[in-house]
Amino acid sequence: MSSKENGAKMVTSNATRKKASCRCRVTEGRGRVFFNGVPVELIPIEVVRLKVMEPLLLLGKERWSTIDAYINVMGGGIMGQAEAARVALARALVKFVQDPELENLYKSYDRYMLAGDPRRTESEKWMRYSARRWRQKSYR
Repeated sequence: MSSKENGAKMVTSNATRKKASCRCRVTEGRGRVFFNGVPVELIPIEVVRLKVMEPLLLLGKERWSTIDAYINVMGGGIMGQAEAARVALARALVKFVQDPELENLYKSYDRYMLAGDPRRTESEKWMRYSARRWRQKSYR
């Protein structure tokens, strides 16, 4: 979904990963990226910070410095939130830039960056302790 407010272009996108759901809004700006209201540079866990910044690093600094991104994530664990933010940001950037080369770059780098990861938790079965674990047999 894209719209123009006061002459400025804005694009929004959604993504999910496991139990985490994310909304991302990309507008014209000065290269700022906020993750749940916090600048992405201040995220204390380095793996999460790099996972969220991956689409921007592939985009390039000269194009990245002209946009602002606001990412809101709810639910799930920290890595599920990071992956959901990564997918939502990549989708929003593809819509915002409207460059087929960027879309092909993201697809060739990692297919799940635009498609999302379809894996989910397997449900627990009847008379079992977990999804696959069965009661141990005793042969005495």
